[in-house]
Amino acid sequence: MSLFIFLLLLAAPLAVESFTRADFPAGFVFGSGTSAYQYEGAAFDYGRTPSIWDTFLHSGHSGYPAMGNGDVACDGYHKFKDDVKLMSDIGLEAFRFSISWSRLIPNGRGLVNPIGLKHYNDFIDELISHGIEPHVTLHHFDLPQVLEDEYGGWLSRKIVDDFSAYADVCFREFGDRVKYWTTLNEGNVFPVGGYSDGISPPGRCSPSERPGCVGNSSTEPYIVAHNILLAHSTVWMLYRDNYKETQKGGVGFSVLGLGINPWTNSEEDIDASQRAADFYFGWLLDPLVFGRYPESISKMAQGRIPVISESESKQFKGSFDFLGVNHYLTILVKDDPNIYNISSWNVEDDVGIAMTIVGLKDPITLRNGISAVHSAAGFSGLPVVPSGFRSMLEYLKNTYNNPPIYIQENGQLLPRDGNLNDPSRVEYLDAYMGAMLDSIRNGSNIKGYMTWTLLDCFELMGGYYFGYGFYYVDYDDELKRYKKFSAGWYSDFLKGKNSIGIITRNDSGSLTS
Repeated sequence: MSLFIFLLLLAAPLAVESFTRADFPAGFVFGSGTSAYQYEGAAFDYGRTPSIWDTFLHSGHSGYPAMGNGDVACDGYHKFKDDVKLMSDIGLEAFRFSISWSRLIPNGRGLVNPIGLKHYNDFIDELISHGIEPHVTLHHFDLPQVLEDEYGGWLSRKIVDDFSAYADVCFREFGDRVKYWTTLNEGNVFPVGGYSDGISPPGRCSPSERPGCVGNSSTEPYIVAHNILLAHSTVWMLYRDNYKETQKGGVGFSVLGLGINPWTNSEEDIDASQRAADFYFGWLLDPLVFGRYPESISKMAQGRIPVISESESKQFKGSFDFLGVNHYLTILVKDDPNIYNISSWNVEDDVGIAMTIVGLKDPITLRNGISAVHSAAGFSGLPVVPSGFRSMLEYLKNTYNNPPIYIQENGQLLPRDGNLNDPSRVEYLDAYMGAMLDSIRNGSNIKGYMTWTLLDCFELMGGYYFGYGFYYVDYDDELKRYKKFSAGWYSDFLKGKNSIGIITRNDSGSLTS
């Protein structure tokens, strides 16, 4: 029996119909999260210098100028104390955020900005004073632009030393209070969106991908991913050798996780699904677990993907304390050998698949699992497919030796229209939290769950058209925060009420009373 068919059978609907906070294991944490560029604002103040995200959006390379930018965002730099109070009101047990490298070390290396240092110390202290556990990401698509200009950023192995020095500052200054570190957000997405499709920072790709784009979509993503592995594993060793014994924390690695189902039960589509899993998971995770790239990728990208040396293999293997997994969508995959076109080659062509999003009813663009919604018109939210979430968790458990996992992002995307009544967000979160509990009871080593996100701030693929937040932010009225229905529901759950005291879920994603 195919591994994929086996996992799909395991992911069939289970008997969990209601659950409470107490049903989750001891030590399990629930929270929410954000990232520096999407939340902080104050982009050109207090010593901060531009990141590649600033440059990408201000240059118009995003192709979506109406989306706006993070110059002000939710003004979290100034409003974080009030926002931590909102977190406390909900009952959050943990909060994931990122540090802006260019705010902490404006030149990318060297002198630390004392104002930036004080800001993050104050933010961490505020969280802890309210009983909220800080989880910190070091790089969330926001490399200092100065390093991009100097040597090409993640395209150069010089990044390893600079990223390690930056991480060292963070561990030294914040590690007495921060125990959960993630090196890079979505290490499998950053090389694709930023260097193959050109739809996220730094916006590089082959000219055949996007008019005026600069780069090579068939080679640069593989170079960047390899350098990510080098930088991540070096930082993990740095923490292990210098900080772990005294600080008692850990360093993890983040990926975007898709549910992946074959389009049909044909051998071709099942094989295509495995190739998709090799690409979306294996490309970055196989080196960290097994010390090598998946055979399917090494074969198709031969001559374009760096070869992992024996010393690198030893360095990569086992260099994480947990995995951070972000999940939103499930895809159907079919074999498509006709996709190969050497004149417009990009990294996704190596997979040789066609795909569609399970349950999608509204217009959305999908490239390599990266979704972009360009208009709020007619969009009613992401499909609710908890079975895809369960099958993904089952795959990670069985393929990668059941690693400790934190779900670092999961949430429902809805138009930012000021509507505070968002039962469809409750439906989505309830279904996925229930699926996660099913997976835990089936043996998955899941340690925590963070919703995306606390506030309706700037979104990478939706700007200010859409939001995932528990609170609406009114940009026409001094960025006031307004509590949504979903915030009350999550709060009730965290305080011990049944998660489905309001709705009942079923696996098709429809609401019943």
